Amino acid sequence: MTGLTGAYVPGDSVLHRLPAGAKLLGLLLAGTALLLLGSPVALGAAALAVALLYAISGVGAAAAWAQVRPLRWFAAALFAMQLVVAGPSAAAVTTLRVVLAVALAGLVTLTTRTTVMLACLERCLAPARYVGLDPFRLSLLLSLTLRCVPVVAGLAGRVREAQRARGVERSLRAFAVPLVVSTLRYADALGEALSARGLDD
Repeated sequence: MTGLTGAYVPGDSVLHRLPAGAKLLGLLLAGTALLLLGSPVALGAAALAVALLYAISGVGAAAAWAQVRPLRWFAAALFAMQLVVAGPSAAAVTTLRVVLAVALAGLVTLTTRTTVMLACLERCLAPARYVGLDPFRLSLLLSLTLRCVPVVAGLAGRVREAQRARGVERSLRAFAVPLVVSTLRYADALGEALSARGLDD
């Protein structure tokens, strides 16, 4: 399942040794903190903290860049839209929040084995049994959600690059249609992989 839900990089750093529950809790708290930070300076300091965490993890620059690289076109479009609507400060704040949130989620998947994360989520969601829900399936859904954010962003980046190569980068239709088709193909392939593992009931 690793190929579907994560990009674990083996290592022996402090972050690798932290329990999965602690990392997921840290991700939740960090995400909340990002929402509370309201200035580019504060979020710039948060970006330095995230960079330090990546350095401590030892996953390498290539793996770190791979987490945020797919967002570059989306981040540029988001910044441009917010710049027009809310001004430069708000644009910087909104864009940094999104990029840092994705980077932190990526760091969790890079330093946590998929099986360990699933087991942790399943334990946390155990009370869901009392309302008729399957904790394992819920934990799998959450893990896939974490993984699908950078995947869809990566698809958007490839579509954008194809647009630029064809000289139609200003066409919304030329961007939206291939992105929707690519996303549906990915979802179909993911569904087939889950079905092959007996998770389609």
